[in-house]
Amino acid sequence: MNLAGKTLFMSGGSRGIGLAIALRAARDGANVVICAKTAEPDPRLEGTIYTAAAAVEAAGGKALPLVVDIRDEERVKAAVAETVALFGGIDILVNNASAIRLTGTLDTPVKRYDLMHGVNGRGTFVCAQACLPHLLKSPNPHILTLSPPLVSDAKWFSDFPAYSIAKYTMSLFTLALAGEFKDRGVAVNSLWPRTAIATAAVRNEIGGKDMIAACRKPQIVADAAHYILTRPAKECSGNFFLDDEVLLAAGVRDFAQYDVQTGAALQADFFVEALPGMLPADNMTKRASRNPAQASG
Repeated sequence: MNLAGKTLFMSGGSRGIGLAIALRAARDGANVVICAKTAEPDPRLEGTIYTAAAAVEAAGGKALPLVVDIRDEERVKAAVAETVALFGGIDILVNNASAIRLTGTLDTPVKRYDLMHGVNGRGTFVCAQACLPHLLKSPNPHILTLSPPLVSDAKWFSDFPAYSIAKYTMSLFTLALAGEFKDRGVAVNSLWPRTAIATAAVRNEIGGKDMIAACRKPQIVADAAHYILTRPAKECSGNFFLDDEVLLAAGVRDFAQYDVQTGAALQADFFVEALPGMLPADNMTKRASRNPAQASG
């Protein structure tokens, strides 16, 4: 199975992991709707919804770039309507957009708390609610959310409580929606990277060039997402996947192809235990605490 002719409604997607997922789908001939706020170039961030759409078209897909703030219920509804009018339906929702500020409680302004919970939690709910009536008509509907596995260890919350809880809210929606729609054929899963991924937020806000060298490329998440989204929906729901575990199950054995710098020690991502030879997540936490990320994507 591939994604030829399938329509993906993507929150975010103008750069980084979201764009990589979009391009992997486009190589199959998918339709990709890129819903994000970046319409004008930013000197610190590569890409806009329009450059992303051009890349999707160049890769073999069809694109619809839309300026959307996913916190805005009416704008999301309108974007869904535009999608259905052009492509005839929606087969896949990818909840990729996320806001982040890596600070403790006393250093997190309430407006930043509101932004993170608005984009991460509310945005996930708003997009799901708007897309589900159309997903229910698809022969193989999927919702895939870029959010971490659910665990209750306080160490994943104590450094950046507001951000951690905002990301876990996205994961809770995976758990909830998978249960709610398990008898209606909609697959609902989360996907998270084992390692830090080379994105603008990591480069600009957390660790600079040294951190990027310890990252994997966004393509590892994209390849894992593709494998999940091409599985039969009724057989694949309610999971909290890690990218390399997905690809290992798919038969991938060469993971060096995803390394930014061959041979460098990889940096474990937030919310994930480091494997032998990896830098522990608290290494990235220490870097972040010196230069808190405030990006959204």
